Amino acid sequence: MSTSLGKWITNGTAFPFYARKEFRITKEVRKAEAKVCGLGQFIFYINGRKVGDHELDPGWTDYSRLIQYVAFDVTGDLCQGKNVLGAEVGNGWFIKTDEHYTFSFPAFMPPNPNPYKPYGKALVLAMSLKITYADGTEETIEGDDSFKVKADSTVMSNVYGSETEDGRLRQDGWCLPGFDASDWEQASVVKKEDEPKGRLMEQFQPAVKVIRTYEGKELSPAGNRKIYDFGQNMSGMLEFEVKGKAGDKVLVYPAEKLGEDGDVDQVAKGWVTVDSCITYIVGQSDEWEKFRMKFTYFAGRYISVETEKADGTEEHQILLRGVKADAISSAWKTDGSFRSDDERYNKIYDMVEKSVEANMVSVHTDCPTIERFAWQEPNHLMAPSIFYMKDGRKLWEKFLLDMRTAQHTAEDYFFDFEGNRFYPGDGLMPSQCPCYIPNVLPVPGMGSFYDIIPWGSTCILGTYWHYLFYGDRKIIEDNYEAGMRYLNHLKTKVTEDGFICHGLGDWGNPKNELARENVETAFLYADTKTLALFAEILGREKDQRELEAYAKQVKENYNEKLLVQHPEEGFWCYRCWDHPDEIFMTQASEALPLYWGLAPEDKAEDIVKAFRHTLEQEGAFVSGEVGLPYIIQTARENGMNDLIAEFITGEEHPSYYAFILDGMTTLGEYWEKNPRSHCHDMMGHIVEWYYNGIAGIQPLKPGFGEIRIRPYLPEGMKEFTCTYQSAAGPISVSVKETGDKITFETKVPENIQAETDISNLEQRGKQIEIIRR
Repeated sequence: MSTSLGKWITNGTAFPFYARKEFRITKEVRKAEAKVCGLGQFIFYINGRKVGDHELDPGWTDYSRLIQYVAFDVTGDLCQGKNVLGAEVGNGWFIKTDEHYTFSFPAFMPPNPNPYKPYGKALVLAMSLKITYADGTEETIEGDDSFKVKADSTVMSNVYGSETEDGRLRQDGWCLPGFDASDWEQASVVKKEDEPKGRLMEQFQPAVKVIRTYEGKELSPAGNRKIYDFGQNMSGMLEFEVKGKAGDKVLVYPAEKLGEDGDVDQVAKGWVTVDSCITYIVGQSDEWEKFRMKFTYFAGRYISVETEKADGTEEHQILLRGVKADAISSAWKTDGSFRSDDERYNKIYDMVEKSVEANMVSVHTDCPTIERFAWQEPNHLMAPSIFYMKDGRKLWEKFLLDMRTAQHTAEDYFFDFEGNRFYPGDGLMPSQCPCYIPNVLPVPGMGSFYDIIPWGSTCILGTYWHYLFYGDRKIIEDNYEAGMRYLNHLKTKVTEDGFICHGLGDWGNPKNELARENVETAFLYADTKTLALFAEILGREKDQRELEAYAKQVKENYNEKLLVQHPEEGFWCYRCWDHPDEIFMTQASEALPLYWGLAPEDKAEDIVKAFRHTLEQEGAFVSGEVGLPYIIQTARENGMNDLIAEFITGEEHPSYYAFILDGMTTLGEYWEKNPRSHCHDMMGHIVEWYYNGIAGIQPLKPGFGEIRIRPYLPEGMKEFTCTYQSAAGPISVSVKETGDKITFETKVPENIQAETDISNLEQRGKQIEIIRR
């Protein structure tokens, strides 16, 4: 069956393969465009050169529902006479391989009756080259059985970061005209019933690209292993050169940290050993050969290298040089910057930014090491932090498309532990989108890891943040119906007491104070109120009235059952429903109702006192990822910037600066030394405060056409400069304290209406000079 890219072709195996087609051009070319899709990942070539600067094309999707192809302008890549189209196709998530490390659920979870399923019987390729000639005629070359195929020199590629290339199988010059392909096979056209099922669409989000290159610094050896430090934890493509005898092996073991013995430590906090291995087998004796990863990426900062000599070879050295790592990311366009004279703040900012970059690879992963899953909750909880730093417009459009694609219908089903059908429910948004290994059934004693309201709410709240930052009404139009369907699903989960409590609560709370009913029901209210706002914007008056009525019902029940007067302290506060015999408060349980407007106006001031009490009582942010952004922003909004600054620079956990003192270059998963993952961005919410708290850049209308600038100078900081490329134009804020004067300088384009507020700066008790440019 033909597609817009021609026929799907294959070499009939589940292993990487080469594909090539030689053709002739006899006329002047005006324009040429190629559309290419190789599943799971591909590299595209013309006349011996890689086309473009992408890595890991195409973007990860649920291939049974949605497949992306990549369009390339190749006008300048073609020449008169003979030309060659070429591609290498690798596994990715399309047909996952399990050699070396691959994810498996931990022992405390029951066996998963819904394991990963391959999306096809063999790896596949489709491509179309449209050539427009100077004389106005056109020619199209599509994938078909005229292509030649052969097994790739990369004999194994694992989506979790292991890859093996056998240099003896390399086909030198394979994508150049005149190459002898007589021992290559004719490509097979994929049978209709075996074709990928997803609809084809052009890849529109920023491609994964190399953003920085790090040279490996050789450290002291660990036994017979060489140890290299790249100086930065990352998602990276490893490269090196080697010289030895044909058949010699170079085995590389990446890790985020070193053990006490100086070797890499691949154990993830007693959870699992991430024993990824990158292997290159030398192809030619006594020649320098270059190896570079193709279809997957490693995760870590360090590598351990050992070598094995081929059987029967004489004594010789296996030499290595040029060891480096290319850090990759989809978040390569930077919109914001922050620098101050206090290096603690700079290091925290850099740590969060590098964590974000490492987890943006066409989906937003939780971590590059252990799971590589597209968990959805950071796509609203972290959205403002990331949008200030990075251009997230098209990335979030992709993430939200993945959610709409994954949203369940009433007919969708999985299996329970007895093999019976399990229907997750119409409108449910999976916690991961795309979801390759569905962990659908609730875990006894823990709740659901599949149906979790702060995760599913990204379809609504992620849409809200996109609209607030970019001012594009279309994002609401695209996601409104999905949000309404999700809300209807949530209504089926409400308990007799009027709460949502089937998920994970304040996940990651260091004291395991999850406060499920308080936290999750606050999101029910937030979702409803946000959808009411969307209905107003879209002119859906009936929906708006119904949503406002339901929000009022949720709010009244919430306050009736949770809002109490503290018997000792005297202030009004929210007690945690899961502590029925005491008035128990958490920082999240007080912050969330204040942030979302659940708190009654006449008691809001009192609840702020209760909130401050929870902060001062702990002397730190004691929160998981779900409550943390609301705690930070509620503290900012209520004049507690001093506490935020104190908490984030503390030298003991929980604290951002404690990670820096631990020697980490990316953010840990949880508030602890040596966390399970050393590269989670899910608690990087503090960056939002850098921009709207320290720099004080706050949008008053969607798209930043109207803003407030209300800067704050933390204790110990004398100056800072912050820039943000908003949808309405560039915004710059600088503050500098010298002697008895503070200079406050702003630069805002004329089309942005900006008001300034110096109340935070006045707390320094110094003269303030305002400069507007």
